[in-house]
Amino acid sequence: MSTKAQPGPNQSPAADTGILDYAIDEEVIADSPEAFKALADSTRLAILDLLLERAATTSHLAEALGKPKGTVGYHLKVLEKCGLIRIVRTRQVRAMTEKYYGRIGRTIIMSGPGAAKDPLFMVHDALRDVQITDGEPLPMFTTRRARILESRALEYASRLADLAAEFAAEPRQGDRVYGMITGVYPTDLPTFRSSGDG
Repeated sequence: MSTKAQPGPNQSPAADTGILDYAIDEEVIADSPEAFKALADSTRLAILDLLLERAATTSHLAEALGKPKGTVGYHLKVLEKCGLIRIVRTRQVRAMTEKYYGRIGRTIIMSGPGAAKDPLFMVHDALRDVQITDGEPLPMFTTRRARILESRALEYASRLADLAAEFAAEPRQGDRVYGMITGVYPTDLPTFRSSGDG
């Protein structure tokens, strides 16, 4: 677990530093049907993304998402119950106690039989998010195919995972959230059975 400095009870959370204002594991395993169901909801995915920036209360998240506090509170309970978020600190405000939520892990690894139910769910999620505006330099997509050994394909997958982690760890700044999707996948495209002209 990487440890981060914890603000005092009356301090504001860190902003635009890229350093979370609460302690977080690098990885958390999602291996239950409840976790898979939780991760299939776009609002819950948006909450998880926001909590990668800083700990937040139900009110903070409701304002950012443009959704009622009751709706956001429900989604927070679902995420907390399946072990993807937790209360990282509290603050007394008049007669009420504000709860600040944070993620359990920076990266969520889906594991187990249910994880393969829709292996392309992240691709579908990315396609829902993508914004295309004339004159802007992004989005940029590229596709390549190569007949290589499985061991090399796994090496590329590992390097892409490292690049994605670096992207997610960038300091939070600017006015827009950018997405990144990477992958290496098997295909059923034809190949030559042997090399040469024979």
